[in-house]
Amino acid sequence: MTSAPLTGRTVLVTGATSGIGYETARQLAERGATVLVHGRTTDEAQTATDRLIATAGVEAGQLCSYAADFTRLEEVEALAHRVATNHPHLDVLVNNAGMAAPERHTITADGNEIAFQVNFLAHYLLTCLLETALTSDPGGRVVNVSSSLHRTGNIQWNDPNRTKRYSRLAAYAQSQLALTVFAADPRVAAVSVHPGICDTALLPLYAHEGVNAAEGAAHVVRLCDPATEIVNGAYYDRDQQVDPAPAATEGRSLQRLNNLASLLVGHTA
Repeated sequence: MTSAPLTGRTVLVTGATSGIGYETARQLAERGATVLVHGRTTDEAQTATDRLIATAGVEAGQLCSYAADFTRLEEVEALAHRVATNHPHLDVLVNNAGMAAPERHTITADGNEIAFQVNFLAHYLLTCLLETALTSDPGGRVVNVSSSLHRTGNIQWNDPNRTKRYSRLAAYAQSQLALTVFAADPRVAAVSVHPGICDTALLPLYAHEGVNAAEGAAHVVRLCDPATEIVNGAYYDRDQQVDPAPAATEGRSLQRLNNLASLLVGHTA
């Protein structure tokens, strides 16, 4: 079955230089979308863009490279301003960039536990700053690439940096739970998706084997397609909508999370 074209759609994919992010960018571009390819550095973003042109047969005019290191929130803010200036209408934001929490407790220059910042807070800030671009026309949406490990997580409201008791798996799960909760924010239509266990840099968190990144990316791309109807806050395990962890739908979780995140990133929700 041939997928419908996405010509005329503009999509920002964070963490698009490798793994699921790169494959998501490739599949979107192959279907005609304009893809904003985000990488941690200018060189990484440009290398990914050049690779897409050289190996995927994508037209150079469909791709724009952007750089921001998510361990520095000032760079996230600058990224949002550049995107909004160059693309005042954005159809989809794919919040995909992610990292495994390190073995040793690590705090960023902004004062946040590094996995919580890279995996959630940076995306929270980016989404808030791009709200106008995403809602300039009906149909804008956000796809949060989350994880089944959110089910093992809990948000330490009084110690989100986990300074009292640190575990890399608990820190990672907390960040994925936060990203899943955030999808229910009503300001922009959003969903979260576990793309399956894929053979990427995060594989050691899950198992010894995984499917290829392209297969995982296909589940993300499906949710970028306007032909796929979404319900705000829905959670998908690959291509199936399922209930997220109970902690993701507790009554006050979203408001508490927004209050916490706005405090930590210095941006009022």
